[in-house]
Amino acid sequence: MKPLFSKRVAVTIALSSSLLFIVLVILTWTLSYPYLLLTIIAGAIVLFVLIYLITNYFINNFIYEKIKPIYKAILNTNISNKELRRNLENNDFISKVKNEVAGWDKDKTKEIDQLKQLEKYRREFLGNVSHELKTPIFNIQGYILTLLDGGLEDPLINRLYLERTEKSITRLINIVEDLESISRLESGVLKLEYETFDIVSLIHDVFEMQEMLAEKHNIKLAFSRNYEKKIMVNADKKRMTEMMNNLIVNSIKYGKKNGTTTISFFDIGDQIIIEVTDTGIGIAEKDISRVFERFYRTDKSRSRDQGGTGLGLSIVKHIIEAHEQTISVRSKPGEGSTFTFTLNKAKGK
Repeated sequence: MKPLFSKRVAVTIALSSSLLFIVLVILTWTLSYPYLLLTIIAGAIVLFVLIYLITNYFINNFIYEKIKPIYKAILNTNISNKELRRNLENNDFISKVKNEVAGWDKDKTKEIDQLKQLEKYRREFLGNVSHELKTPIFNIQGYILTLLDGGLEDPLINRLYLERTEKSITRLINIVEDLESISRLESGVLKLEYETFDIVSLIHDVFEMQEMLAEKHNIKLAFSRNYEKKIMVNADKKRMTEMMNNLIVNSIKYGKKNGTTTISFFDIGDQIIIEVTDTGIGIAEKDISRVFERFYRTDKSRSRDQGGTGLGLSIVKHIIEAHEQTISVRSKPGEGSTFTFTLNKAKGK
């Protein structure tokens, strides 16, 4: 049912009171008194006006005083009764306030859900950082204790354990450096240095850097076709090299034996689409939305066996977003994955 306005309520009360007054007077007096009817009508009118004014005043103040705190909370502003009346004049203010409250409640619920998600992400992140750091630290501690307990004098143990200690220290350094890179990208401290360069040539260089790793895993690195012409883009060359290294190393480590990592380019006006496709183990659908999260591993046991910090894809996403571009992934378990991202073409190219 549509709510009544304060004026309607006041009119109803005043009219009811006036009619009651008339009925009572008629029952009390007789029609023999002169001018009685005129007196009754005049009295009813005066009573109606007085009751209307008094009732409307108190109802208005009561309602607006109740609504004002709600508006202040919703709109986060101080508003006077006069301003509130003006805003709600000739409107069904109860319904309007109800809609405002519903909208405010929806926004706050969404905000709370986001905060809960961030809190969950924070807990997972801290747990993952702790786990990733503890593994090499405990390894280092174990190796050193073994050496201190007599292994240092054993030529069959001392060098081996020192080399393993060095590998664990290197892993710690890599984790810290990757976390620092992400932090600098997120905070905007790390400024991109844009330049014009040939992205095909850059990927050739990355292929050469990862040639030994690819041979070790029997993975072929190739382009989808022979790109004879240069493809000039405008980006931070150093960061693009880092990003392509991460994507290609990721495709090698999760590739199948005798598989292939293929790079493709597509010209779409002012941008170049670049795809990195592998024939590896693929990613389950439930994991696709989380592959760019820090330390998230789709296959935890295999991931740690392959080495790495678990931050590579997160760094990739941050570098792409720092360039104000997008990256996505499509994949099927057992069939491989394709990472697709965009870069701006060099002007005039």
